[in-house]
Amino acid sequence: MKTKVLKLDASEAGEIDLRDDIFGLEPRIDLIQRVIVWQLAKRRAGTHKVLTRGEIDRTKKRFGRQKGGGTARHGARSAPLFVGGAKAMGPVNHSHEFALPKKVRALALKHALSSKAKVGALIVLDDAKSSAVKTKDIAQKFGKLGLNKALVVDGEFDTNFALSARNIPAVSLLPASGLNVYDILRNDQLVLTKSAVKAIEERLA
Repeated sequence: MKTKVLKLDASEAGEIDLRDDIFGLEPRIDLIQRVIVWQLAKRRAGTHKVLTRGEIDRTKKRFGRQKGGGTARHGARSAPLFVGGAKAMGPVNHSHEFALPKKVRALALKHALSSKAKVGALIVLDDAKSSAVKTKDIAQKFGKLGLNKALVVDGEFDTNFALSARNIPAVSLLPASGLNVYDILRNDQLVLTKSAVKAIEERLA
């Protein structure tokens, strides 16, 4: 599939041929959902925890009589029944991460890219460079491109451009090596440089 290549000032700079097996698929929501759940599970800290019965510092001395009291024969005040006791079956430290095949992750990334291309939310730039660190100038150029909550991906960011664009609230920068399904879907628009397109196609070919 062919798409226009734009410059930062929104002028046209020719066309680029995008691979149909990466950018021209019919998006499968189930694949995309599986990978997003996998990514978010990996991000969870898993540090929520309560004290177990073995960690409660309370007396283990039996209170009351063994028989005749009319109640249960309790042998520790750390039981969940009592105020100040442990919580029954409470959370403990553990990892929420689970395995997902590499082929599924790669295929979901293709479908995420295709979903942006299908709705016209994919923009290809000739390059992303700036002669000086000027956030205002870059913001004006992004305004001409009509960017609103966009993810900009490049093979290797120009230092001046990165320093200028990182302070713009609606724009996120990501190297092509770190491109992932969640970041693509959480932004309204996806902006790829020609070098990023090349890197993505080499990675997913």
